[in-house]
Amino acid sequence: MAEQRAKVVFQAIPAYKSRAETMARAAPPEINFVVVDATLPEDEQIRQCAGAAALIITPNTFSLNILRGCPSVKLVQTISAGYDRIDVKAAGEMGVLVANNGGANAISVAEHALTLMMSVGRHTMTHWHNTVKEGKWRVSIDGPITELTGKTVGIVGLGHIGKQVAKRLTAFDTETIYNDIASIPPETERELKVRPVDFDQLLRDSDIVSVHVPLNRQTRGMISTRELGLMKPTAYLINTCRGPVVDEAALYEALTTGVITAAGLDVLEEEPTPVDNPLFGLDNVVVTPHMAGNTAESEVRATAFAMENIQRMLSGQEPESLVTPED
Repeated sequence: MAEQRAKVVFQAIPAYKSRAETMARAAPPEINFVVVDATLPEDEQIRQCAGAAALIITPNTFSLNILRGCPSVKLVQTISAGYDRIDVKAAGEMGVLVANNGGANAISVAEHALTLMMSVGRHTMTHWHNTVKEGKWRVSIDGPITELTGKTVGIVGLGHIGKQVAKRLTAFDTETIYNDIASIPPETERELKVRPVDFDQLLRDSDIVSVHVPLNRQTRGMISTRELGLMKPTAYLINTCRGPVVDEAALYEALTTGVITAAGLDVLEEEPTPVDNPLFGLDNVVVTPHMAGNTAESEVRATAFAMENIQRMLSGQEPESLVTPED
């Protein structure tokens, strides 16, 4: 009798149809890959997930009720780096491991962070609006157009993404400083041409502050009134990690009173954000809709990692990139 293939379920909203197709093509023969519509009622999802050894999820499709209804699940694997919406502690109490996908989108997010740095410095969106929407050629705008080259860039969090940002900044001859709670090997610092500073010094010295930390109890609101007040009035803030890391009300106040010059944001406190978000009315802010990690290349890397990690679990090895609950 042929050995039964292990069932792996991807809980996907309809918008992830392309990702589901990529995963189906990448699934090895020993895996029975099933896609379950995450918009279905939970009892129907539980029925379709029955017997699964692993669930592949996006953070907003995680459900403890589904885990309780599917006791065969041993691993929850995300397709993204973020896991702040996942109750890792409760999953662990049920004997379920949780693994994120931290390195897969690092290049994509890093490139987007640099895109925001240059878009903000060159007022790209304001010029586009004036030219294309208003039909006005070379309208004078407030503030200088600046180069990235030669600036001091402070990276908050030198993890997978922060390292990729630093690597790309070497091409712009920036003075790159960083702050991280983890110890970074000296050889890595030399390779990336970065030097460590304490958090407050980073804020004071940087022309650009780029934030790359996970969202947890320690990082929620870590950039607020005090921190923005330490920054140069000519500086700007880039956030491509999680919206609640930055106090949005404090940021709006800083941007409208000249405490800092500008911001580039791929993430916001509430997503989807209300259409009347006051940040949308500011000319010194560039906003993108949490899309930094969504590239064709990162999709392939995330899929490959998810499948390989599930295979590790199925073969009795410890999965990689496991996350632990906050203390």
